[in-house]
Amino acid sequence: MNEFALIERFFADPAAHEPPPSWLRLGIGDDAALLAEENGWETAITCDTLVEGRHFLAGTDPEALGWKALAVNLSDLAAMGAVPTGFLLALTLPEADEPWLTAFACGLFACARRHGARLVGGDTTRGPRALTITALGRVPAGEAILRSGARAGDDLWVSGQPGRAALGLAVRLGALPSTLPGAREWIAALDRPEPRLALGCRLRGLAHAMLDVSDGLLGDLRHLLERSAPPFLTAEIEVARLPLDPLVAGGAPPERARAALLSGGDDYELLFTAAPESRDQTLLLGRELGLPLSRIGRLVPATAHPMVLIEPDGRRTLPEVLGYDHFCACKEYP
Repeated sequence: MNEFALIERFFADPAAHEPPPSWLRLGIGDDAALLAEENGWETAITCDTLVEGRHFLAGTDPEALGWKALAVNLSDLAAMGAVPTGFLLALTLPEADEPWLTAFACGLFACARRHGARLVGGDTTRGPRALTITALGRVPAGEAILRSGARAGDDLWVSGQPGRAALGLAVRLGALPSTLPGAREWIAALDRPEPRLALGCRLRGLAHAMLDVSDGLLGDLRHLLERSAPPFLTAEIEVARLPLDPLVAGGAPPERARAALLSGGDDYELLFTAAPESRDQTLLLGRELGLPLSRIGRLVPATAHPMVLIEPDGRRTLPEVLGYDHFCACKEYP
């Protein structure tokens, strides 16, 4: 049973067949839930946990960890086109280590100040180290970008440079040399991801569907395709359009760079779809924000497979690995 099958089996709302309450605009299944307000806005709310040994290594710099714990939640708000407002922190610690807590709080509040989020509550308890944040944001009513809006014919875009965090982890684990030209940048991407909040807000009305890349580009793309309304869709990814060159220029072997970009995860870039007529506007937006936006493929009416890679020589292949799953050791393409 993988992570999402577990949620569906045990935590699908038993009342889902009933009309939703008036205050609930969107429930389980997207990057954040949406709650109605009375003044033309909606509240976006999301929750994420980082566990030592699962999401970060023992001995990780606590200041970087404080930043990342909040940033990964703000990334979910970015994926909805929401502006952060506040957050709650539930902190489980093996002991009250004052130097660790000082550094962790420094990183946490640095991220909060940068993105305009206020700590408004939470909880602390003793146990194996785990960090849970619930983040709150606001988005104009009806303007949130959902996973379910993708359409046949849409272009598929990704922001920034996916793949760096997975390569940074490889460096940290000794699988790649720390002397490679890109090693420092990759580790920085792993430790201090930058939630794409400005991009998410600017994509309102432009992107049809969007999510953030946390478990691998292909793995998260699958979730977007699964939420699309009938007729269902297939993603055709053009390998020649993937932003692989900067990873290779940083010293990553080409095949490792490709695997990191497609299925590495922990990047917190935005993956979104938009109409082909919006290409110039999308590229201009990227230039205005100083953020590369790569058009990596398109969506077509469903074929036999949900995702197809179009190789530079024109061959059509299937992905072998999709991404990370907390509960499923097998990552093979189904």
